[in-house]
Amino acid sequence: MNNSKENMKSGSKFLSFFLSLVIGLALGLLIYKIFFTGSSEPVSQPSLDTVNTQAVQPVSSSAPSSSFSSSQVQEEVSVSRRNAIVQAAQKVGPAVVSVGATITQTYRELRPFYDDFFDSFFRDLYPSRQYRQTIPRLGSGIIISPDGYVLTNHHVVDKGEEFFLTLSDGRQYKGELLGSDPYTDIAVLKIRENNLPYAELGDSDNLIIGEWAIAIGNPFGNVLKDPQPTVTVGVVSAVNRSFSPANEDEHIYQDMIQTDAAINPGNSGGPLVSAEGKVIGINTFIVTKSGGSLGIGFAIPINKCKLVLNDVERYGRVRAVWFGFQLREVTNRTARLLGLDKVEGFIVVYVEKKSPAWEAGLRPEDVVLAVDGVVLKNVGDVKLQLLSKRVGDNVRLTVVRDGRSQELSMILRERR
Repeated sequence: MNNSKENMKSGSKFLSFFLSLVIGLALGLLIYKIFFTGSSEPVSQPSLDTVNTQAVQPVSSSAPSSSFSSSQVQEEVSVSRRNAIVQAAQKVGPAVVSVGATITQTYRELRPFYDDFFDSFFRDLYPSRQYRQTIPRLGSGIIISPDGYVLTNHHVVDKGEEFFLTLSDGRQYKGELLGSDPYTDIAVLKIRENNLPYAELGDSDNLIIGEWAIAIGNPFGNVLKDPQPTVTVGVVSAVNRSFSPANEDEHIYQDMIQTDAAINPGNSGGPLVSAEGKVIGINTFIVTKSGGSLGIGFAIPINKCKLVLNDVERYGRVRAVWFGFQLREVTNRTARLLGLDKVEGFIVVYVEKKSPAWEAGLRPEDVVLAVDGVVLKNVGDVKLQLLSKRVGDNVRLTVVRDGRSQELSMILRERR
């Protein structure tokens, strides 16, 4: 009896131990699946074939294969090299020419111990010699029509006797000066040839500050074996820049285009080109201390060049504007004599009869205060506002006569 009770106790202990073990194993397996596999589903190991297939799959579905990617990248780089700037330079470049002008200057060789006082005494004993020397001048230009019209700067061809124009393909032609305007610094040459490469003219009144600007020049076309033009790139830094001339010999630079594209010596007369491949200006001068480019260059707007070109094409010359009056700056003494409230403006000292000024009603002792609404502050302003006008322009003069202000309308004519 006692033995059977003991056997029953042992069996119960074994059964309890076995059930605890099973329950523990089940709980352990459940915890493992939850925290270490993230899923209660059975884990299946991929086969070797599946692993290999996944290994060669691209990271992104849009990425090309290695061979296609290499050719596509090479093509994209090639396309990116031919951007708008490159295309504009290739479009205009063949029409850029080197302009060579020959100028003859006369020099006088001074006598020994030359002095102004003794010159009259020794003139016959030691006569001075004079000799002539031909000096070359180089610049650039742009062909603007297939029949050979060329735009450049007046200071490139000024006092020139012969002109030689070299194209980027090496062809050289003798140029003929059709007209030159010293005030606007624009000149027109002609090549007696047809079917020449030429550039399209743009609209300088429609420029955007910050847009691309390409300066092209060809100063060494007849010197180097490779007559290809030089190209520099910048932006349109500003527009409508005007400079008052300091003396009568200086040009009238009004409404100029400012650019940081390098305009180097010899590039004067070459085109300033937009990213569309159209000429927007004629490169003219730079502001510099060293002689090289500091990123401050100026070009004459092409719309101003069109006015000079129109004169040459229609009349065969640049028509000189006739005003018919002379001015002098108002001084303190002049202001007192005329009874003016303050010292300002310019007094008319002479009016030519039957001139545009006379017919407009301008008379001596009138005081001119403004031209086309622009107040005149100095002599440079007078020249800037008057000498930049063209034949046929209607000019408004604001004048004071007998203490009263009035406006006169003056239509400019050509000087005969």
